[in-house]
Amino acid sequence: MEGNKINVLYIDDEVHNLTSFKATFRRDFRVFTAESAEEGVKVLNQENIQVILSDQRMPKMTGIEFFESIKDSHPDPIRILITGYTDVNAVIDAINRGQVYKYLAKPWNEDDVRNFVQKAHEVYKLRKDNIELTQKLMEVNKKLEFLARQNLLS
Repeated sequence: MEGNKINVLYIDDEVHNLTSFKATFRRDFRVFTAESAEEGVKVLNQENIQVILSDQRMPKMTGIEFFESIKDSHPDPIRILITGYTDVNAVIDAINRGQVYKYLAKPWNEDDVRNFVQKAHEVYKLRKDNIELTQKLMEVNKKLEFLARQNLLS
């Protein structure tokens, strides 16, 4: 059962939020937590994370800056930004710079988080499936081109 759970990383500088998140969602997801962006990168380097939730306002690096910093090194996980502040510019930056899938307000609603993570995981799986199918299609095309060349030569 554990192998079928979605791997979720939640980054927040407030430890009580991390504890609450883990306690709430440990039965639904395989939850990893980090108190900073630096810790988040360590988790990403060690685990196959599929969905990342990050608080926006953290010391040293905002959630948007974190998402932007991992775009190239960890492009696959789907990103969800969480904040207690309604800042339209932050939302725009999140979408444009950090490739954020969803924006959640604090305090978060358990059902919303659960639904957003599940929907984000569906997007993650679809992207992975698309890459795999594209690679298979390219292989089949190469074989067909080879066969077509063989037929032209004979």
